[in-house]
Amino acid sequence: MLDNFFDLPEHIRETFDIKKKDIREYSPLSFSFIGDCVYELAIRTYVLSQGNRPVNELNKMKVKYVNAAAQSAMIDVCMDILSEEEIGIYKKGRNAKGGTVAKNQSVNDYRKATGFEALCGYLYMQGKMDRVVELVKYGIEHI
Repeated sequence: MLDNFFDLPEHIRETFDIKKKDIREYSPLSFSFIGDCVYELAIRTYVLSQGNRPVNELNKMKVKYVNAAAQSAMIDVCMDILSEEEIGIYKKGRNAKGGTVAKNQSVNDYRKATGFEALCGYLYMQGKMDRVVELVKYGIEHI
């Protein structure tokens, strides 16, 4: 049984009998792949906590934070509280060449958002969901 939201990665590994891999086996874009969902889950949880509303209103509130420009702004304000390791992961994600292009967003914002998602994914895979939530909360408070 999952006792704590922050134990989610370990609970999923145990439930599906997934062996823990060396974190260095994952590419920055793999971290971004999972980090996109992790970030959105944190934001959706935050938005829902603001009160029960019709789903279309919840979605409008979510979109304020789940887009490349907002995520770019969020990583900008978080840079001062990141460790050297976290900055390195962010930069690897930001600089990774993927097969997708920015849609309705600037290329710079898109790449920074990808880097932030990579950081969220890395932290999640390390079992540090509490740090993801800390960064998202800090970002929301400062953008």
